[in-house]
Amino acid sequence: MRAVGLKVLKNKLSEYVRLAEQGETVLVTDRDRVVAELSPPQKSRSPMLADAVLAEAVRQGWITPPSMPFGGPPPRKPVMLLRDLIRDLERDRSDR
Repeated sequence: MRAVGLKVLKNKLSEYVRLAEQGETVLVTDRDRVVAELSPPQKSRSPMLADAVLAEAVRQGWITPPSMPFGGPPPRKPVMLLRDLIRDLERDRSDR
């Protein structure tokens, strides 16, 4: 575990973020008082930001996950057959 003051952290932020990425916890201090911690992400945290934000929103109760498991969009019944669509398009274009 390391401790770093705000001024030094500001100047070397990427260095301390890399340390946290490697598993080290960095204590951020302001006038010798701990005000924050930089730590590696939890093992259950998704590496994708959007997934992590959604997971946090579910944990906080802001949203609820779907009650049915995700299996893609529901099946659709085509409005018309492709050959009928092409025939209608050709008929419309022949009028021009």
